[in-house]
Amino acid sequence: MKQIYDNRELSWLKFNERVLEEAMDETVPLCERLLFASIFQSNLDEFFMIRVGSLYDRTLVDTKETENKTGMTCEEQLDAIFARTAELAPVRDKAYSEIMLELKEKYGIEQVDFRALTKEEEEFLSVYFTKEILPLISPQVIDKRHPFPFLKNEEIYAVAHLESKPQSVKLGIIPASGSFSRVIFLPTANKIRFMLVEELILHYMPLVFENYKIICKSIMRITRNADINMEEALYDHDVDLRDVMTELLQKRKKLSPVRMELSRKLDDDSLAFLCEHLELKPTQIFRQKSPLDLSCVFALRRKLEDIAPDLFYKQADPQKSAEIVNGEPMLPQVLKRDILLYYPYESIKPFLRMLNEAAYDPAVVSIKITLYRVASNSKVVEALINAAENGKSVLVLVELRARFDEENNIGWSKRLEHAGCSVIYGPENLKVHSKLCLITRKSGDRVEYVTQIGTGNYNEKTSALYTDLCLMTANRDIVAEAGAVFNALSMGTLVENTEHLLVAPLSLQNKIIELIDGEIAKARSGGDGYIGLKLNSLTDKVLIDKLVEASQNGVRIQMTVRGICCLIAGVPDYTENIEVISIVGRYLEHARIYMFGRGEDMKLYISSADFMTRNTIRRVEVAAPITDERVRSRIVHIWNTMLNDNVKARVMQPDSTYSHRHPAEGEAPLDSQAYFIEEAYENAKKSPVAEASTPKVRQAKKVKPTPIGKKRRAVEKGGKGNS
Repeated sequence: MKQIYDNRELSWLKFNERVLEEAMDETVPLCERLLFASIFQSNLDEFFMIRVGSLYDRTLVDTKETENKTGMTCEEQLDAIFARTAELAPVRDKAYSEIMLELKEKYGIEQVDFRALTKEEEEFLSVYFTKEILPLISPQVIDKRHPFPFLKNEEIYAVAHLESKPQSVKLGIIPASGSFSRVIFLPTANKIRFMLVEELILHYMPLVFENYKIICKSIMRITRNADINMEEALYDHDVDLRDVMTELLQKRKKLSPVRMELSRKLDDDSLAFLCEHLELKPTQIFRQKSPLDLSCVFALRRKLEDIAPDLFYKQADPQKSAEIVNGEPMLPQVLKRDILLYYPYESIKPFLRMLNEAAYDPAVVSIKITLYRVASNSKVVEALINAAENGKSVLVLVELRARFDEENNIGWSKRLEHAGCSVIYGPENLKVHSKLCLITRKSGDRVEYVTQIGTGNYNEKTSALYTDLCLMTANRDIVAEAGAVFNALSMGTLVENTEHLLVAPLSLQNKIIELIDGEIAKARSGGDGYIGLKLNSLTDKVLIDKLVEASQNGVRIQMTVRGICCLIAGVPDYTENIEVISIVGRYLEHARIYMFGRGEDMKLYISSADFMTRNTIRRVEVAAPITDERVRSRIVHIWNTMLNDNVKARVMQPDSTYSHRHPAEGEAPLDSQAYFIEEAYENAKKSPVAEASTPKVRQAKKVKPTPIGKKRRAVEKGGKGNS
């Protein structure tokens, strides 16, 4: 059988390589290229902490375990990951070097080392180190007599091999982070010259370890496994989930190292000493010339934002939706017709306005919502708190297990509970990843429902960075099943069957298989079988195999898969009817769209779920059918525009590599994201305004705060209790 599967981890590395390509793209502004280099690195950090950490853990349990697509063992996957990462490191270094060279030549912006300093700059740094750094650092000498220190995850250290007796190794280590700035801007007129604090500390290590001769030295950074096992912890504790998560977060900080990064070459003795104490293999050590932590680019970006705007993308703010009637309350608008918002081209404000109106509308009796990730100063949470304080019944499912947002969500859950909201955590062993909100309004004997279903989180910050779809609807079929989802979540049970919504884990994967079977039957009978999928990732082997079957039966399948894609497209006799493109650009493609069939008979959904096993059968996810013709037409327009992207689209080849799609001869360039930005600005000009005669829903006066509300505001005024 021909190879039609790609390994998940190696496919992810291909995605991150596409991110790195943006750092090397000369058509991208220089500071944005720096940002892409930083994103490449932060992506890789998380990949090592979670995916490599998980593989490492599994090697300790079963050395013969294989993954279900390519048959690679965990050890084989780790070896392939380390080898590919080593190949990508020089590419990242080259990208960073080229960006910094161009910044220096065109703008006088330069990262300097001690070889490039003027006498005045060197004197400045000498004084700076003596006064600002030296009093705050905590150097350590490590040898057989002194215990090896705990090195924090992702922290930067300066390390030196100190001369010692034969047959022994002595190291000097200095943490390079603390109560001082990482980026040191030099007082140079008419230029922006800077040095990173770790390089300053490394340079003056002989001053710190003045009683020792330094043999070699380097900047060092450790990445630790962060794949905590929440299920195992739950079995061992008979306590609140919030307490379990708090304990696990402390445990995460102390897990085993999985990678070491060095800025310079260390000798064999010191490397062997480090590897022994950190339990690392030589293949887990990576040398690089660019900064080990590229988050330093944010300080540089802040410095340049106002003085060199051409180094950045042209400003593009989320616009007013042409679907929204200005001056008219949101709830009545949604009760009249379905409304679709497309972030970040359109603003999240209409949804926030609807939530705030609900908080103060005397006819609204309840609000129910699922929260996975929210902004640090969440307007969504504030609206929910206000609603609870105004006497509404507010049910909030807070997903405490949202990776790397656990601590944030623990804080929000406490604050919501304190305000009078009913807070739940969802079914045991299943994350709730759905983006679902249900508002109930009672006016006299009439009960009205409005549901919001989205592809992205209730997060104002990411709504300006990620492409997502937000559907607000009063469709009775949808709101009835949304209510059933919330009822199940409240009782800790699962929705077993639905007629309209697709609800994982019991009624999504099987329904998608039925929809694919429908297109197969259509193609077999001579019809036009078609499937269109916009996903972040495709790893579910059950669905992959069904898509392969559809391709073999003549169904045309087009997919835009931003990240991992374990199905290899274009393989003769297997996937030759499947086309896969990946769009990586200014915004993170995040919306999920499912299309089965064409024209009026098309079954069209938006969803929170990727085609990953963790989404389809291990989480609570929701996909909503799109029935309104105006909304359907718009989503099809979005889909077709992305399919025709010939600037930021990469096309998967039958060998699983990706190649840039370029405009054909005589064809105009089409960057789909740039197109949607322009379209949003044009549409905003058409946004209707409510006529003066349009009756407005009476807005309630703000309810006097309850004692709980007064207490909350007093706490916040005192600067305590913020999460």
